[in-house]
Amino acid sequence: MHTAAPHFAPRSGIVSYLNVPDRPSISKRAARRLIQQAFVLTGRDRSVRQHIREARLETLWVLEDWNFEWTIILDRGKVQFERRPARLPDMTLTWADAADFLSAIQEGRTPDEGMTMNGNLVFRTYVEPVYRSFCRSLELVIKYPVDDAGNPLM
Repeated sequence: MHTAAPHFAPRSGIVSYLNVPDRPSISKRAARRLIQQAFVLTGRDRSVRQHIREARLETLWVLEDWNFEWTIILDRGKVQFERRPARLPDMTLTWADAADFLSAIQEGRTPDEGMTMNGNLVFRTYVEPVYRSFCRSLELVIKYPVDDAGNPLM
């Protein structure tokens, strides 16, 4: 049996064995919780908040093969996560394959290859920093899947 060394979340005392090679794939329910937590962290990123301080828009993010959609609202420096899909989003970000999306994140890459952007691309200047910060936050949350109170997300 392969036993990997545990990974520790900085300054938290939390141990994660999830990023070992034989780790099971992430379920849809766990992915939803991890994604939501990553957006909480993205909303705390000062550089993101500064960059979007004048933005007011709704974006729809979609993982097509899982039929998984969520809305991100940028409202004057705030990032809000909604589980419901936006009816009339200003911009839509779509990934065809959830497994490719998650594996790119776990490898520390942004999943740009499988992504399409539609809608008013003028808003791309606001969405890009949110997207980049989200990818970094999601990578961290996948490695250390706990919320602020220390409760497991998976």
